[in-house]
Amino acid sequence: MAEPSGGRPVTVSDVQQLVRRKDEIEAQIKACYELLEGQKGVGMHEPLVDAEGFPRADIDLYQVRTARHNIICLQNDHKAVMKQVEEALHKLHAREKEKRAKDEAEALAEAMSQNQSLPQAFAKVNAVTPGSPASVSGLQVDDEIVEFGSVNVNNFQNLQNIATVVQHSEGRPLSVTVIRGGRRVHVGLTPKRWAGKGLLG
Repeated sequence: MAEPSGGRPVTVSDVQQLVRRKDEIEAQIKACYELLEGQKGVGMHEPLVDAEGFPRADIDLYQVRTARHNIICLQNDHKAVMKQVEEALHKLHAREKEKRAKDEAEALAEAMSQNQSLPQAFAKVNAVTPGSPASVSGLQVDDEIVEFGSVNVNNFQNLQNIATVVQHSEGRPLSVTVIRGGRRVHVGLTPKRWAGKGLLG
């Protein structure tokens, strides 16, 4: 069987087809050897003439010659198919390796670009009181704040900026963006009075 047409890459089913072909050839070789066995056990090299040089009368010379010829041809075919199987397997493995390397490179590139595209944080959450508006909104300890309402890294001076935004937004949802585990996460936070102190907790 020749290389798959149209220069398309080798597939697993191509390999399976080659292996089936190999099995067929092996079965044919076996059948030819059995035929020689049936002719008084003449193998591939026993003489086909008697002591006087006459063709042997105890065997079917035509069948023996044909079987021997077929075995030689089939063994050549077998060798060729085995070579194709080997090449096809090499190509398959090489492609798998290439694909894995490409996937890893893409994953790495994505991680790098994510890191580059992550905005700079200006504050870090160091405590969240259970039951507080901050806790209800899903804020977590170690979240790095990149946007808190209108406050971001460009206009943030101190925590008083955040306090001002919170006081002006009591009862109204604020959009808060944090970096959590290397990813950007948006949280909706509504500052309001609760059992604890402050409007956030």
